[in-house]
Amino acid sequence: MAVLDQLTSQEAIDLENKYGAHNYHPLPVVLSKGEGVHVWDVEGKQYYDFLSAYSAVNQGHCHPKIIAAMVAQAQTLTLTSRAFHNDILGVFEAYVTKYFGFDKVLPMNTGAEAVETALKICRKWAYEVKGIANHEAEIIVCENNFHGRTTTIISFSNDPVARKHFGPFTEGFIKIEYDNLQALETTLKSNPNVAGFLVEPIQGEAGVYVPSEGYLLQAKALCVKYNVLFIADEVQTGIGRTGKLLAVDHENVKPDILILGKALSGGAYPVSAVLAANAVMNVIQPGNHGSTFGGNPVAAAVAMAALEVIKDEDLAENAERLGQIFRSELNGYIKNSSIAKLVRGKGLLNAIVINDSEDSDTAWNICLALRDNGLLAKPTHGNIIRFAPPLVINEKQLLDCVNIIISTLKQFETNS
Repeated sequence: MAVLDQLTSQEAIDLENKYGAHNYHPLPVVLSKGEGVHVWDVEGKQYYDFLSAYSAVNQGHCHPKIIAAMVAQAQTLTLTSRAFHNDILGVFEAYVTKYFGFDKVLPMNTGAEAVETALKICRKWAYEVKGIANHEAEIIVCENNFHGRTTTIISFSNDPVARKHFGPFTEGFIKIEYDNLQALETTLKSNPNVAGFLVEPIQGEAGVYVPSEGYLLQAKALCVKYNVLFIADEVQTGIGRTGKLLAVDHENVKPDILILGKALSGGAYPVSAVLAANAVMNVIQPGNHGSTFGGNPVAAAVAMAALEVIKDEDLAENAERLGQIFRSELNGYIKNSSIAKLVRGKGLLNAIVINDSEDSDTAWNICLALRDNGLLAKPTHGNIIRFAPPLVINEKQLLDCVNIIISTLKQFETNS
């Protein structure tokens, strides 16, 4: 078979199974094209994308402005490494810091890299600014978090699949219950070696758990009280997804360290970033941290275009309005449903909880049926289905998707 021969879906899946590491369990669909809110498989069937590459494709598939910026820069200069300056990195750094209201940015490539970067910055700040004794700094994290799968990050994960047989693990982390201010204050009050609190404004991978109103604002106040850095992981929730530019903006919270990724490039290129004030970021000096590709010219050009699209097309506002419609429509159905228990979320980051146990295959089977009906979504934590379409979706398309979801759920109702 020639490399460029058109594969069938099964042939493509068989190749992955034979030659690729089995570190994912994809839905059995093979995509070959994307545009806006739609994707097409190799046989030409069209689907609504209701996962958006885990919110990386907020601006829609192959947005022409983002692709144009990528192509133009790729034809000029792709990589210098950070051994030399280039003529676009500083422009991007000025743009992104002003865009989000921070002094400095440290650019990286992936979300997990950005989280690792934030942890290092926090620890160095702990020793050089807060005055914690060397190797004694601790960072508070939340149970059921998802911040990536590097060795350090899985050290504070609850996911047994991510952790099993990957130890020994990195020390220096304290796990507390999510959305529990009392647990946070008790830990802060009893431990002077706490340097930071790392939190997802909404726990996406855990099943789109939205904390109680005021949780983030009060958590930030506690961090200020105890001189601890509030670190917001907005890799999935940021860049318009929840109806605001950042999810913390719903409570007017300014993180001490902001972690971004995914939609920072509109899904066109790996780009991530950590932003902070000078008082925090200035602890990083030459040789402390880096990446050959971090802050490369293509990434800089793509990220600026991606952020321009978010503002120019009012995508956060669109997510807020359509998210309310989505939850309202589904709640109307769920009132009398035996298969779906509830819908929750903010903006266009939502999930439905299926009325079955976590170890059942019901949610997976529903996703297979959704695929057959022209909509792609994926279960998380067994009995939860996450819905996160590109933010460029319009109301007519959204209501079409609601009808697909409801008609699919009806296939699984026990009283149907």
